[in-house]
Amino acid sequence: MIQVVVADDEALVRGGIRMILEAQGDLVVVAEAADGEEAVRVVVEHQPAVVLMDVRMPVLDGLEATRRIARSSSATRVLMLTTFDRDAHVYDALRAGAGGFLLKSVPPEHLAHAVRVVAAGESLLDPAITRRLVERFVARPSPEVAGREVLAQISEREAEVLRLVARGMSNLEIARDLFLSEGTVKTHVNHLLRKLGLRDRVQAVVLAYESGLVEPGGGTD
Repeated sequence: MIQVVVADDEALVRGGIRMILEAQGDLVVVAEAADGEEAVRVVVEHQPAVVLMDVRMPVLDGLEATRRIARSSSATRVLMLTTFDRDAHVYDALRAGAGGFLLKSVPPEHLAHAVRVVAAGESLLDPAITRRLVERFVARPSPEVAGREVLAQISEREAEVLRLVARGMSNLEIARDLFLSEGTVKTHVNHLLRKLGLRDRVQAVVLAYESGLVEPGGGTD
């Protein structure tokens, strides 16, 4: 059973998410939180696999709550939820340690799937959120030299996989694109994450754009 905490300042939203998740059979909501401070407290108390975190909450917003959870060395993964597909805080949330980012408008079955994906240690970005992340780098004058130096540690094949990860492709989609098995792609992803000292795919996407490996609006180099 995958244990989940739901953090949102609207009781109706929390109740709706609880109903959606607990209807699945393999998901259970162990606690709810109405603000970021309470979210941090219940995560420490219950140690759930996933916390669904609203970005904008009183007392302590979802971004700072996510940072505190990440700093606490908790095994809990954070899946950010927002109604704003152009939210200026998307990039900050990913850097804060969020393992995924979804719009509240996603179909119920997609929300349940997202929880399972993040609980399994993968990362997940809504396509609209990926576009926002890409646009975040459009105005950058040049790639960060440090990022280029870090990428020198990975092989050409791993760099190719990283480019596709940065485009929001799943392991299965990458496997089809490169004519590899899904298991081989997963191995490449794990290797590059370890070599680059990255926590998950979200951090890999950020690095790919910061280093210039992937250019906004231009696909890959």
